[in-house]
Amino acid sequence: MQIVVRSYSGKGAKELFDVLAKHTGEVEKLLRSVTGFVSYTLARTGDGGYSVTVCQDKAGIDESVQKARDWIAKNAEGTGAAQPQVYEGTVLVHAK
Repeated sequence: MQIVVRSYSGKGAKELFDVLAKHTGEVEKLLRSVTGFVSYTLARTGDGGYSVTVCQDKAGIDESVQKARDWIAKNAEGTGAAQPQVYEGTVLVHAK
């Protein structure tokens, strides 16, 4: 399995997460449509937040990143949030 963490902070990040919070059902449905989807977590921090997506393979991770980017461009571009820090890797332990 593969993982991607997208971390948002700085100008506009809090506003971005306000928008995401209003559309959690839509965001969840979008991420569940990713090929090889395993799990998705969206968490708020003091100045923004992060998302964690786990997929069966790198292709799923790439698809999830593109879908997230497209959704933000369409629905939350006005927040002025900067591009996230993106961390990708291989899952060692996935407990649920």
